[in-house]
Amino acid sequence: MIQPSKAVFLSYASEDADAALRICELLRSSGIEVWLDQSELRGGDSWDRQIRKQIHDCSLFVPIISANTQSRPEGYFRLEWKLAVERTHLMSDRLSFLVPVVLGDIRDRDADVPDAFRAVQWTRLSSGPPSPSFAERITRLLSSGQAQQQSEDGPSPSIGTTARASSSSLGGSRSRRSMVVIPVAVAALAAAYLLIDRFLLSRHASDPVLASAPAAAQVPEKSIAVLPFVDMSEKRDQEYFSDGLSEELIDHLTRSADLKVIARTSSFQFKGKNEDVRSIAAKLGVANLLEGSVRTAGHEMRVTVQLIRASDGTHLWSQTYDRLVSDVFKVQDEIAGKVVQALNATFAGAPNAAWGAEQNTEALKALLKGDFFYNRGNAGDNDLAIEQYQRALAIDPTYALAWAKLGRVYIFGVQFGELSGHEARAKAHDALNRAVALDPNLVIAHRWLGRMYAQIDYNYPAAESEFRQAMTLDSLSPDGRKAHEDLLTFNGFRTGQFDPIITLVQQDLELNPLDAGALWFLGAMQYAAGRFQDALASQRRVLELNPVFSGVWADSALTLLQLGDVSEALNSAKREVDELARLSALTCIYFANQRKADSDASIGALESKYANVGAYRIALAHACRQEADAAFAWLDNAYQQRSSGLVELKVDPLAKSLRSDERFTRLLKKLDLQ
Repeated sequence: MIQPSKAVFLSYASEDADAALRICELLRSSGIEVWLDQSELRGGDSWDRQIRKQIHDCSLFVPIISANTQSRPEGYFRLEWKLAVERTHLMSDRLSFLVPVVLGDIRDRDADVPDAFRAVQWTRLSSGPPSPSFAERITRLLSSGQAQQQSEDGPSPSIGTTARASSSSLGGSRSRRSMVVIPVAVAALAAAYLLIDRFLLSRHASDPVLASAPAAAQVPEKSIAVLPFVDMSEKRDQEYFSDGLSEELIDHLTRSADLKVIARTSSFQFKGKNEDVRSIAAKLGVANLLEGSVRTAGHEMRVTVQLIRASDGTHLWSQTYDRLVSDVFKVQDEIAGKVVQALNATFAGAPNAAWGAEQNTEALKALLKGDFFYNRGNAGDNDLAIEQYQRALAIDPTYALAWAKLGRVYIFGVQFGELSGHEARAKAHDALNRAVALDPNLVIAHRWLGRMYAQIDYNYPAAESEFRQAMTLDSLSPDGRKAHEDLLTFNGFRTGQFDPIITLVQQDLELNPLDAGALWFLGAMQYAAGRFQDALASQRRVLELNPVFSGVWADSALTLLQLGDVSEALNSAKREVDELARLSALTCIYFANQRKADSDASIGALESKYANVGAYRIALAHACRQEADAAFAWLDNAYQQRSSGLVELKVDPLAKSLRSDERFTRLLKKLDLQ
């Protein structure tokens, strides 16, 4: 097999030449040579063949998306994009190849780009010089890509690292949307837990290394994974519906007391991947797979489903349903019943209608679109989810589930600095209480009321009451189970007793072996419990699954700091792509390494850039520098911001230097953490 050159191809519009040059200079300063000689771009057949060969041979394709590319429906850059996408069809899904970069404020839904670009992480660059973290990420991708090739095809010859760029005066500008590196504006532990709910092991942060999943010792016969159903609609614009149906089937099947069902996060790792059923089943540790397709047209739908025995590919059962969309609930029930019957399993109880009882079809579709954006987790997706939930409520103001999910996304918005704690609290309180008034038995509403009380109001008795209400109403539903995790987590933050939640997460990982988010949370709980070696092992496992998982390099750096390995902690922190997390960790590590000037620079950048969303982390940075007065001043700011990070203050190792101060005791009482 011919090995691709370890090269980066920059595809950009001529109007974006200055920005491309800045990227070029950054990459070259990191040891990557970039071809940016516009005098060579003369056009003609020879030039065209050269461009095609470079796209064929490069290791990474970096398209630059901008207002210029948005304004050009035609241009040579679009051919380059298509050639790059076509090449991905011949590549392993484990390889990173497309690395889009966006210039300016281009919204996800408005970008004029190939669909394949939307399936990977984007980087958003400002008008100034690009961050060194971008070069670090490119270097890591080049290194990991070469390693994967060597493992599959044997050692490759030593080839100089080259980055190639083209700019066409013939095709006009190239513009495109970029990979968005989403800053995780959260404190270390409570925030990590909140992110699990939506799963930030996103394909937009790079595909996980699925082959590294732990092998199960013995696969039970009564075990199954529901793969994401394929959208077969004419315009391929019903993915939100097929995803929603797949997720609800998982929920249905988890109610079987004797059936092992893989969680959504792990089974959805195979979305869009043409992988052998035996391989998928082995990675997930199951004996059976359920797959299918959905085709919708107006108010009608066709659902085709098949149950497959993975060992030999035998179809145990298959069925096609031609129904109205409004009958989707009945179809879900029937499919789940047939699967359980085929596997000789039993149901433990009937599920609640997670999409709401019989609803207006258009309201249901809007709700599912909101769920799709909420689960996807790109920058700006919170706003898109809110739009869809509000659209559902405009159609049907009595749609309790839409009110509950609207409240949920408001609470989540605090974590991304999109809403202040006070604004989120007001909007979430209104939406969630409307949901409960319309349907007192709605589990998701009670669970997220509990989250609001715990994270924003610091009212733990009220939070515990809501969590227990959710568990009582339906302990088998996703939100009922999550309410149990919430209860144990926040009790841990108050009491320091983390063994119950650690045990529960470890059990959940047996049904979710590819969920880097759950592993991240496990590491966070182990860190809070002072089990630093265990935490480091979990964090390293996350990085095996996803080397660019936002925040984990910084987490592992702080864990190494607690273990006394300052040198390795510094190396780890420098690899973090999220600036808030990186600066927070570096401030403490530089100080511990007696590099005060560097520590001063890091904390100065923290305060100038993240005062409005990172007050808690800034406070901890001052605490690790033994600056108690500044730490308490920033903790007061965090309280005014209603920072969710404050819930971990009592147990956070970085706050250790503050615990003997009477101001610390007063603050714990104020936060109801005593």
